[in-house]
Amino acid sequence: MSPSAPDHPPGSPKAPPFRISVIGAGEASPEECRLAESVGRFLAEAGAIVVTGGLGGVMEAASRGCQEAGGRTVGFLPGRDVSGANRWVELPIATAMGESRNSLVVRAGEAVVAIGGSWGTLSEIALARKMGRSVVLLGKPPVTLPLPKAKQPEEAAAWAIHQAEKHRTGGSPESF
Repeated sequence: MSPSAPDHPPGSPKAPPFRISVIGAGEASPEECRLAESVGRFLAEAGAIVVTGGLGGVMEAASRGCQEAGGRTVGFLPGRDVSGANRWVELPIATAMGESRNSLVVRAGEAVVAIGGSWGTLSEIALARKMGRSVVLLGKPPVTLPLPKAKQPEEAAAWAIHQAEKHRTGGSPESF
């Protein structure tokens, strides 16, 4: 499976890049940040846009990895001011919704990579599944969940791209 957008015949409109939400704790461990940065980098290399909650920890690391690889990032912020965004968010969106912005983070993505996390991440996972978004886990989730688990960041990124492709074509989500 190639982690890139489908080819289009000459003259046809180009499909927009895939949007992949990367979720995880704002106060993340060094290992979770390492995983998130790698996921962000692999997603950028595949041409995807990384969507996060725009703050620190996993969100910042995924955005940094994506930006450093030449990718694009969007951050849905909980407050009224975009100045709270980490410096790696290209398009900060102030929602003034507090934690309720979690629904926007996962709705905006066509698939979700969850890295570690805590209660906020669990809420995003639940919302994503309720909305029909595929979710892959990377790292150690706070509780045992019946979801696909990736062993490496590249595997999580490729799986998310594949699921986003299926989401666009109306296919059913699949597990590993």
